[in-house]
Amino acid sequence: MGSLGALVKHPDDFYPLLKLKMASRHAERQIPSEPHWAFCFSMLHKVSRSFALVIQQLDTELKNAVCIFYLVLRALDTVEDDTSVATDIKVPILKEFYRHIYDRDWHFPCGTKNYKVLMDEFHHVSTAFLELEKGYQEAIEDITKRMGAGMAKFICKEVCKDVGTELYLDVETVDDYDEYCHYVAGLVGLGLSKLFHACGTEDLAPDTLSNSMGLFLQKTNIIRDYLEDINEIPKSRMFWPRQIWGKYVNKLEDLKYEENSVKAVQCLNDMVTNALIHVDDCLKYMSALRDPAIFRFCAIPQVMAIGTLALCYNNIEVFRGVVKMRRGLTAKVIDRTNTMADVYGAFYDFSCMLKAKVDKNDPSAQKTSSRLDSILKTCRDSGVLNERKSYIIPNQINYTPLLVVLLFILLAIILANLGPSGPN
Repeated sequence: MGSLGALVKHPDDFYPLLKLKMASRHAERQIPSEPHWAFCFSMLHKVSRSFALVIQQLDTELKNAVCIFYLVLRALDTVEDDTSVATDIKVPILKEFYRHIYDRDWHFPCGTKNYKVLMDEFHHVSTAFLELEKGYQEAIEDITKRMGAGMAKFICKEVCKDVGTELYLDVETVDDYDEYCHYVAGLVGLGLSKLFHACGTEDLAPDTLSNSMGLFLQKTNIIRDYLEDINEIPKSRMFWPRQIWGKYVNKLEDLKYEENSVKAVQCLNDMVTNALIHVDDCLKYMSALRDPAIFRFCAIPQVMAIGTLALCYNNIEVFRGVVKMRRGLTAKVIDRTNTMADVYGAFYDFSCMLKAKVDKNDPSAQKTSSRLDSILKTCRDSGVLNERKSYIIPNQINYTPLLVVLLFILLAIILANLGPSGPN
């Protein structure tokens, strides 16, 4: 439920955190009884609790299709991510993965922890996949085939550099970067749009907008996960394009060293600026959605992404550890992202936060400010900013120590009743 220190500093996080905790426990109780579906939804909770929570809002048919789509692509990603698997073994599996999902007996040992379990018992996913309506199956097969081929293409383009045991993906240009992100995330956006259309509740969104939805999320993750990827064992995973980082350092790994802190932050800001180019497309995509559950399913991750970029921008901690939104703010995003007015408001506030951090002496400052101005204008032009109360920009309310104490007492009582021995 977040640290006590964070709750003392942000006591208004308490109620959203409580709602999130209760919703999470409710979602965990909604596991189907059939063994294969029970495995799929239990695994979904283990590999992505936030995704598992949001998906529960969808109707059963679409929820099942999206769950299987996610697990199939997560399994595909597990094969690609496992740097211990030899290329001559990995590439054929990636290319043929779309066929394996029809085979109830297929599995492949790779990955670690929960991902290893997913791969070892993949027959449960295949069994569930084969129970989906044909329209859902065709959409999942198509995206899996295209994604596997794209991943294989980039692995085959890997080139060893004269940097010891490290291995670079051949992401030389920004176009390469966009192409890679398209294969691993843009196609997810296209696939979800196909699933939404197949269930009959949404029009089929333009591919360009669906692609941008995926690229914005993927680029945010790539920026945030720099240190984790660069320190990957046995081989580094490097997704930042040379066209950007080459302006600041000789080797991508140099960004993590303290003596390069100034250049590292400048490079980081350049990467964030690149990601912002997708925001207008994302706002257009979300504004066209009609189904409230599908809207929340799509909107919450996008709000989380712009919030993460606002935290990462101009922040040296990206190269020192993990930078992420506090859990209380995450809970607020999940609780208060219900309408397009909420989305415009959140994007406006996070963009204001980001713009306040722009240093006019930064090499990308002018481009960053221009892209932020475009986002802010889009949000203002929506005409709905006055329809919401900001939960992102800190307010000036002074909470008394007594109120904080009362909150903790209430929290302790509720948690005691929600514990293992408490009521179901």
